[in-house]
Amino acid sequence: MRRFSILVGDITHSDAEAIVNAANTTLLGGSGVDGAIHRAAGPRLLEACRSLGGCETGQARLTPGYDLPAKYVLHTPGPIWQGGGQNEAALLASCYRSCLSLAAEHGIRTVDFSSISTGVYGYPLHQAAAVALRAIMDFLADHDLPQQVRLVCHTEKTAAVYRQTWNLWYAGNKAERL
Repeated sequence: MRRFSILVGDITHSDAEAIVNAANTTLLGGSGVDGAIHRAAGPRLLEACRSLGGCETGQARLTPGYDLPAKYVLHTPGPIWQGGGQNEAALLASCYRSCLSLAAEHGIRTVDFSSISTGVYGYPLHQAAAVALRAIMDFLADHDLPQQVRLVCHTEKTAAVYRQTWNLWYAGNKAERL
C-alpha cells in the first residue's frame, strides 16, 4: 500500500500536515517525543494544550503546530504497559484510530506518527508494532483521508521492527516490502 511508509527521522522536522505526539494525559509536555515536540513547537503549544484540559488514554486532541513545520499536532496519550492484561492493546489501537479519525474530520491529508507508548511507557516494541500497523492499515482500507501516513521512527532499530512486521503481514510480494 503506497499510502503508508516507515522511515527513520526526527518527527519535529516532519513536513507532514500533522504529526502525532505520544503525549501524557495532561497534554502539558513530558519526556521523549512529547518533550521534543513541545520544545520545537514553542510556548504557544503549551498554552493551547492547557486550554484542552487533558485527554484520556486512547483518545486524541488537535492543536496548531505553531513553530513546527507541521501545521497541526495530534496529541494522544498511549497506555502504560502493565504486562498486557490491562486492555493495553485496545487502548493503543484506539490511539492510532482516534488520531486518524480526527485527521480525516479536519481534512488533513498527511500524518506522521511516532511509535506510541514504546518509550518511557514501556510497551514492548514488537507487540506495539503489530497493534499500530493493524490499526493504521484497517483505517486506511476504509477511509480516503488521510491520503498518506508515515511512521517516523527515532532509530533504525525501531524502524526495522516496524518494517519486519509490515513485511510479514502486509507485503503481498517482494516489491511491496519495506
